[in-house]
Amino acid sequence: MTTPTSRGGDKPLWDLQRRLLEQNSFTDLTHAFHPGQPHFPAFPDEERGKVFDMARGDGFNVHRYTIVGQWGTHVDPPSHFVEGARTLDDIPVEQMILPLVVIDISARVSDDPDSVPTMDDIAAWEQRHGAMPAGCFVALRTDWGAKWPDGPAMENRDESGVSHAPGWSRDVLEHLVRKVGVAAVGHEQTDTDPGSATSVGDYSLELYLLQHDRWQIELLTNLDRVPEAGALVVASWPRPLGGSGFPARVFAIHQTPSA
Repeated sequence: MTTPTSRGGDKPLWDLQRRLLEQNSFTDLTHAFHPGQPHFPAFPDEERGKVFDMARGDGFNVHRYTIVGQWGTHVDPPSHFVEGARTLDDIPVEQMILPLVVIDISARVSDDPDSVPTMDDIAAWEQRHGAMPAGCFVALRTDWGAKWPDGPAMENRDESGVSHAPGWSRDVLEHLVRKVGVAAVGHEQTDTDPGSATSVGDYSLELYLLQHDRWQIELLTNLDRVPEAGALVVASWPRPLGGSGFPARVFAIHQTPSA
């Protein structure tokens, strides 16, 4: 007979969960979504109503949400841009907890909102922390998430209507896909491609990533509260059959900074 213990005993995963809670910090990287929030201009706004409402005398509350899949902090599977590619229900749960790598270009973005990451940023990160682990999740920190939910501020358009917002760069994404072997990437802005590209209908960087069977999280937040290296990211979402996108809940687990 197994003798139960208060510390987990022969249940090592329960003990791991306890130690994770006691010894680490948990940082939510997700915006709470709502009607009227920033979104791709071709998408309809969220509609929300109550099917049952305790304020009307019903015994419980039940909301109905009408949203597009790419709403708020959300996941884009390869099928978002590539017909016949992996859909949301094809992404294994093993890919929903990954080593987190944060590339920080926020200082440059504060001076130049059109900034993108460079291979020098990758080299500098690796000089500080070593090689990026295969199968990791690489997040681009721009601090653009602090502008949420101000749509005009996130678009940051000039008098000609051109958006000045940061994004990824082709050489960095190619390196992450071909050399590092990332499972996924994430960013704080609305799109993978910088605003100057999306303003002319150029989404080639997002297409490149999804064509190479990677998935991504868009509209992250709070990347300034997690370390560049050593954290884990957990990203999860519902499992619609054949789904091409859905709001996601994303958080980081990282060591609590010393006082």
